[in-house]
This record gives sequence, C-alpha cells and structure tokens, in this order.
Amino acid sequence: MSQFRMNFLTMEWVIVAPERAKRPDEFKNKETKEALPEFDRSCPFCPGNEDKTPPEVAVKKANGKWVSRVVPNKFAAVSSDVDASRKIDLPYVSAGGFGIAEVLVESPKHNDNIVHMPPKQVQGIIELYRERYAALSKADHIDTIVIFKNHGKKAGTSLNHPHSQIIATSMVPPQTRIPLQYARDFHDSYGMCPYCVMLESEMKVKQRIIIDNEFFVAFCPYASRSPFEVKIAPKRHQSRFDRINDKEVASLAEVLSTVLKQLYVGLGDPDYNYVVRTSPNSDGDLHYEHWRLDIVPKITTPAGFELGSGIFINTVPPEKAAEFLRGEKI
Repeated sequence: MSQFRMNFLTMEWVIVAPERAKRPDEFKNKETKEALPEFDRSCPFCPGNEDKTPPEVAVKKANGKWVSRVVPNKFAAVSSDVDASRKIDLPYVSAGGFGIAEVLVESPKHNDNIVHMPPKQVQGIIELYRERYAALSKADHIDTIVIFKNHGKKAGTSLNHPHSQIIATSMVPPQTRIPLQYARDFHDSYGMCPYCVMLESEMKVKQRIIIDNEFFVAFCPYASRSPFEVKIAPKRHQSRFDRINDKEVASLAEVLSTVLKQLYVGLGDPDYNYVVRTSPNSDGDLHYEHWRLDIVPKITTPAGFELGSGIFINTVPPEKAAEFLRGEKI
C-alpha cells in the first residue's frame, strides 16, 4: 500500500509506492558502458596534458607524480572577474555571473573509478575537498560553496575521466536557505539540532542504515525522493564541512567508498550525483545545521506529477533499498 511521508527537515512530501515497484535488483543497469583506455591522448585531464588545463591550485602526489589535482574550470559558468553586486529594478533583479569554479581530477587513470581506488586515494580526494573549501571560504564575496560529482551521462557528466567539481558563488539559493529556516525554527522550539535528532532516531531504528563506523553513518532517508537515495552524515554535530578532522576524513572515505561500491555492484554502476550540503559561508558555525553528503542514483525520471506538485514518487521503500545496499537478500 502506498504511503505519504514527510521530510521533517524540509516539510516536503513524498509518496512511497511499493506496489508500482520492480524488485530492487531489477533496477540494475543493463546498458553496456564504453570500455575506456587507461590513457586518452585527447583528454585534458590525463597525465602529460597538464598544459591543456589552467595551472593547478592544489595537488596530491606520490613518488613524485600527481595522484589527484585541482585546477580552475576552463569552461565555467561563473567567473571571478565580474562584478558581484546586484542590480535591482523591481521586479527585475540581476547580478554579474560572479563565482569560482574548480575541477578536482581524481586520478591520473582515464578509466579509473572511485570504487576501484585504494582507501588512501579516496581519503586524498576528501582532503582536497576540505582544503579547497577552506581556501574558497576566505575569498571575497563567497557565500555558497558546492562540492559535487556527476558520474555518467544521465548525471550530467561531459568528460569520462574521473573528476568532481567545486563551485563557489555569492548567492545563497532557496534550496539552501529554506531548509535552514525550518531547522532554525525547530532549534528555537526544541533546543536541538533537527539533523542530530534524525540521526539519533535512525541509529536507534536501524532499518534504513547501510553502514556506520566511529564517525559517520550512511542511510536511506525515511522520505527518500527517489530509489536508493543515500545520505552520509557525521555523528558529531558540525554545520560546516571544513570542520572535519583527519580521523573523520579517513572515516568518511571508508563509508563513501563502501556505499558507492554497493551501488556499483548492486545496481550495475549506475549514473549518480553526489553533493556536499553545508551551511553558507557567512553563517559560520550553526547549532541547527548539520552538513551531509547526499548520493542520488539517476535510475528514474521525475514526470508530470512531480513537476506539477513537488511531490516525488519513490517506488522503492527506503527500508528495502537499505537492505539491498547492505547486501542482504530481498
């Protein structure tokens, strides 16, 4: 029987409709993905082609060679060379396309995949995320910093070489601000961080937990908007991603690698997006915000009802999705 569920962090409703569902293993990707070479002479991210990108702003090395590197995005939608001020002539409001965009090249291998990388390499990627987040947060006019990865064509990737991106802008969009307002109201009413309440409840119920270790927990949210949506959150209250310490970096690398491997094996290397959600730069440390990393496999497409109502239909109950991603029989 279908059920409405509310995400109490955003007040959004979803419909969990298992009677419309296939079995979780039937979502497995049947498409044969192109076999890629380890090196592609035309790829700007492959070793030896460093002159095809702007000079790197950060790098991880081993044995004198780069393992992962961060470069400015040569084809960015935003630029640091424009005026960030707003022009207001109501009802028309605009601003220059100010921002900073960077690409993190995750591996020198053109055909690499984060699920095949050793833990130390994944840890190095997260360390670069943290390093660049901290650096960008000190830049003038920067308020929103988004760290994200598009894996596969359905997720919006345009280059096969494994990479993720960081975009920093002066704007705080409603998608960030509105949940913060709900969280602040919750904290004002109950004196608690709503995300900490959610994590405590999920750890107690356990049904939707995929994996947890000393510092992090990965789970399928109670009101998941799409099948196999996963949220990874620190157990320690932190509103800003750059507050993560070295032990937590290693812990996050373990959990992220495990979840992505389970998706890779269970769903046949699906296309996906992941994004780090964290408080706006100007807000500082908040009692009511809790940073997290969201993973959304691109295995369904929102249709007319979702677009018209804002209510998403999820055909795989998150309890079943978590059970499947734990490797248990369904």
